Amino acid sequence: MATTNSNITTTATAEPPSAATAVVQSGPQIPKDGLPLMHSARTPPVLPWPDIGHLAKWSVSSYKFGFGAECLRDGDPDTFWHSDGPQPHFITVEFPRKVAIQKISIYLSWPQDDSYTPSTLAIRAGTGPSDLQDVRVATLEKPDGWITFDVSSEPDEDGNSFKPVHAYVLQVIVVQNHMSGKDTHIRGLRVLGPQEEDATDGDPFPWKSQDFKMYERLR
Repeated sequence: MATTNSNITTTATAEPPSAATAVVQSGPQIPKDGLPLMHSARTPPVLPWPDIGHLAKWSVSSYKFGFGAECLRDGDPDTFWHSDGPQPHFITVEFPRKVAIQKISIYLSWPQDDSYTPSTLAIRAGTGPSDLQDVRVATLEKPDGWITFDVSSEPDEDGNSFKPVHAYVLQVIVVQNHMSGKDTHIRGLRVLGPQEEDATDGDPFPWKSQDFKMYERLR
């Protein structure tokens, strides 16, 4: 597992170019260049990386009643996790087995949440809560929309993208809020695995056809 920190700076206040918006919405045509993706819509973007968050147990460091971890995955842009405790605030995603994690997609809204909006996020991963290591740092300037970026900062073999992180536990830490805010709001979070062709690399018998996929898992 790569442990090198890497900052990415994302400014989300300006409207993205129309061409870039089309690329984001088209899903499978998104280039695998490792760059952060912006999506200004309130609903989760259509992306080629599968959402694997449903496989995991989710918990948060603290929350106000009615604004817990469930608000991160309910698909409602008007609900949000609202922390209610000392900093740093964090979200912990625990998988029952080791999984490949490629990206996270997070919905933040500076216009709605002001000083509750995270400005710096740290991503940690490991085999358990006691051995988590920093794998990525993201710096965000007044974000408004869904931001999707790789959890790793280790380049792949081609040098065009980043390797996935293999871990049992992923943790998203709010290091700092805008205007030094105390508590935080996060309106949505998706944990994304590698694209299917990447996930089956090295497998001489990948389960790709619909007929085969019916029997992909033993029951």
